[in-house]
Amino acid sequence: MIRIGEGYDVHRLVVGRPLILGGVKINFSHGLQGHSDADVLVHAICDALLGAAALGDLGAHFPDDNLIFKDISSLKLLGQVCMILDGNGFRPVNVDSTLVMELPRVADYVYAMRRNIARELKLDVIRVSVKATTTEGLGFAGRGEGIAARAVVLVDES
Repeated sequence: MIRIGEGYDVHRLVVGRPLILGGVKINFSHGLQGHSDADVLVHAICDALLGAAALGDLGAHFPDDNLIFKDISSLKLLGQVCMILDGNGFRPVNVDSTLVMELPRVADYVYAMRRNIARELKLDVIRVSVKATTTEGLGFAGRGEGIAARAVVLVDES
């Protein structure tokens, strides 16, 4: 049986934090505020995977009031999500994801993001898509206040 999951995440941009997207440190003046490394891309993928298997969401498994997860790499959380899926008889098949932001431009980082995500999911990189788009200056992303990410995944019974 195959199942589809959808995930969404958003974090505020702030001074004094590194910007991590897809497990890649991006050279930028601002980073994302959050309990972990606030990697919105990986968070959206985690939520999509958990949703496809009807296993809750990222916050249910990794609450932001637990100090164990303070500043943790979201790629580590993604690896844990894969173990949760596996323990429930599911495996990821593919990922399609989109970053929503005005700046910075991330085209030069996309392949590294895909590679990081694929490694954690134990997938070939051709099964992981990462795209980026702007909002043409509209909304919080358009004003440079934050970054959002969307993800759609397919999982199969293992």
